[in-house]
Amino acid sequence: MTWTLPEPMLTTPVPGPDLRPGWAGEPKWDGFRALVSVDAGRLTLRSRRGTEMAPAFPEVAAGAPQLPDATAMDGELIVWDEGRLAFDRLQNRLHRRGAGAARAAAEWPVHFVAFDLLRLSGTDTTGWPYRRRRAALESVFAAQRLSAPWALCPSTTDPDTVREWLSWTAVGMEGVVYMRLADAYEPSVRGWLKYKVRETTEAVVGAVTGPVATPRSLLLGRYDNDGRLQYTGRTTNLARTASSAFVGLLTPSRRGHPWTGWSFSAGWGTRQTLNVTLVRPELVVEVGVDVARDASGRWRHPARLHRARSDLQPADIPRLTSPPRKPRPGA
Repeated sequence: MTWTLPEPMLTTPVPGPDLRPGWAGEPKWDGFRALVSVDAGRLTLRSRRGTEMAPAFPEVAAGAPQLPDATAMDGELIVWDEGRLAFDRLQNRLHRRGAGAARAAAEWPVHFVAFDLLRLSGTDTTGWPYRRRRAALESVFAAQRLSAPWALCPSTTDPDTVREWLSWTAVGMEGVVYMRLADAYEPSVRGWLKYKVRETTEAVVGAVTGPVATPRSLLLGRYDNDGRLQYTGRTTNLARTASSAFVGLLTPSRRGHPWTGWSFSAGWGTRQTLNVTLVRPELVVEVGVDVARDASGRWRHPARLHRARSDLQPADIPRLTSPPRKPRPGA
């Protein structure tokens, strides 16, 4: 019987970072979820949605001889750039092939961070409890002396270690994923828990979608060290009560707006653009954001609005120190 990679096991968000008894925690990486298998020397590298990614990452395919035959792992593809996880570098590599993929592999090499074992030398391990799969995964790394592009994800049952991992936001670590020690690997089931680190910060409203008086979402910015307002991200769609709180607080921009002529994508990796109305960049809002950033310092995921801060001026909020790039469709 031919063995095929299962659908990945999924996570459910939780509001708190506490490590529960009977569970293990692992760092949550800012990368691409991927499943890898090796059969008769042929490597399959599949995305969460089933896309074959091996042609884009030839260094992973080149690492196939290190793995035992008929073995499969679940993990994350990541790229490090200047001491930080660089999702945008990873994103830029996804559609490269041939010589272009080889050049990108030399410039921005990926690692496959393995966090689960799905098959070992022909034995399906998904029915094993996590603690047994984890021990077997560690044994594979030790026995095979695996090296780049393979990396073993840390795992712990120590709450103090989890708290230490949650302080790694400076390098782009997003949070922690929790697995129950006694659970099997269940494809497509949201049996793991995920806690994402979020921080509260301020930004200037530079544009809106929907009516200015009751916006659907806010486009946010910060001033850089040269005094230019740079786009940093947008909020999630606002609830009706939150939207109505902006009546009288925003004014359409007549001319001279720093974002005149700019276009804004509807989401990370999409070419769909937003229909926006520029507003005078005068209102400061407080938002909750996670630690995922692109190389420009922009937030990759939508921010959650907390409240308007009419008591603050744009000059009061932190400056954007990374060299930003002008937004464009698909950026």
